[in-house]
Amino acid sequence: MKLGIALSGGGIRGIAHAGALKALEDNGIKADIIGGTSSGSIIASLYAMGYSPYYIYILFKRYAKEIAEIESAPIISGISNFMFNKKIAMNGFKTGNNIEKSYNNLAIKKGIRKIKDIKMPLVIPTVDIVDSNKYVFTNKIPSNCEDEKYYISDISIGKAVRASSSFPCVFCPCDFKGHKFLDGGVLDNIPVEEVRKQGADKVIAINFKADDINDESNLMDIIMRTIDIMGNKISEEGLQTSDFTLTIKTDKTGLLEVDKLDDCYKYGYKAMVNNLEEVKKILYN
Repeated sequence: MKLGIALSGGGIRGIAHAGALKALEDNGIKADIIGGTSSGSIIASLYAMGYSPYYIYILFKRYAKEIAEIESAPIISGISNFMFNKKIAMNGFKTGNNIEKSYNNLAIKKGIRKIKDIKMPLVIPTVDIVDSNKYVFTNKIPSNCEDEKYYISDISIGKAVRASSSFPCVFCPCDFKGHKFLDGGVLDNIPVEEVRKQGADKVIAINFKADDINDESNLMDIIMRTIDIMGNKISEEGLQTSDFTLTIKTDKTGLLEVDKLDDCYKYGYKAMVNNLEEVKKILYN
């Protein structure tokens, strides 16, 4: 039986995925296939390269500010500028170069340069804003895919992660061989179906609960809730085909709120522990 795990996007909250994976491994459960979108692609790629969940957590903390590049306030300012100033230049957004550089370095430490060099089946969705299509970075093009041109294996880990994590209105599109890639969450926020195409018999999907909004909510709270609602709605069909969906509550954590990394890791671990009996029942029944 091959277990696949699909990780959603969610900004800094993505570190909760590492906590959930750690809880599984502490109970003798390891993924055979993994996929992730946006921040989920960061965790998925590191896991597929052989980094342990706890070490991924350490790495995430070490590189968090480099990955985030900017704090919440400038993001809000940048979004408002974009909304009210039609002439803002694309180079006014963040490039994502820090993400690409950091993850290429981590890949090289494992003797990996391209995604095709990874042994564990891995899928990372992204979206080309030029042709409006979803593309998937993977080391194994599935035999049951409808069109191979939408699967890319000749790309560095850093650029694949950067492309899938290029959140609209925060990062510039990622240029690659004529494509302009943005956050995979635009079309596939939780790649359940792509993980299943890799041969997974059972698929666990992990996403985030949309935070409640009240009179004290700020602009970032509203943005994060909107992202969660959109992401979960887009992935509704995939979630219905997963064998188990773990939804993690992370207590109003902003898109790049690095101060809550430790809390988010614990949220992920605890959420998985609280659902372990159900997971085991699904896997071993």
